[in-house]
Amino acid sequence: MYQTLMDFGTKFLNKNVLLKYGFNLSPMYRRSTGRITFISEDLLTMKMKLPITYKNRNYVNTIFGGSMFSATDPIPMVQLINLLGPDYVVWDKSAEIFFKRPAKETLYAEFQYTLNELEEIKAQVIRQNELEIIKTTDLTNKDKSKVFCQVKKTIYIADKGYFKQKRARK
Repeated sequence: MYQTLMDFGTKFLNKNVLLKYGFNLSPMYRRSTGRITFISEDLLTMKMKLPITYKNRNYVNTIFGGSMFSATDPIPMVQLINLLGPDYVVWDKSAEIFFKRPAKETLYAEFQYTLNELEEIKAQVIRQNELEIIKTTDLTNKDKSKVFCQVKKTIYIADKGYFKQKRARK
């Protein structure tokens, strides 16, 4: 459904604008209490903030760990899907979350891919048909001087044709 809306919407708006408002208006993402604040036109950089509110405070008055995770969870995969295009299958495979200190203030995160990273992913998919990468995201204060939480996502990437053949064999 979301990819269909994206395909239709790009006839009228830039992809970065659609992604930003798509995330922020999506009921599943809104419940995380995170908000996308910026997406570069080339989609290589996305930024989000997670304000501390009554909706995400836990028993000890800090940001609930589930909110930290759910606010970061979909971004690396969706970002990569849109960067690589329709010839690739991209899935979240696993995730780890590491809490560093209690969060009693608004948190910020930046999600980045580089052109070199994308070219290396494409080259490895050509060589191996599939691969896994790990993307690490820090949730920090505004000036990035303190890390409150770190999320590591393992993302599976495959050539779409290879993936369909692999699934047909199972």
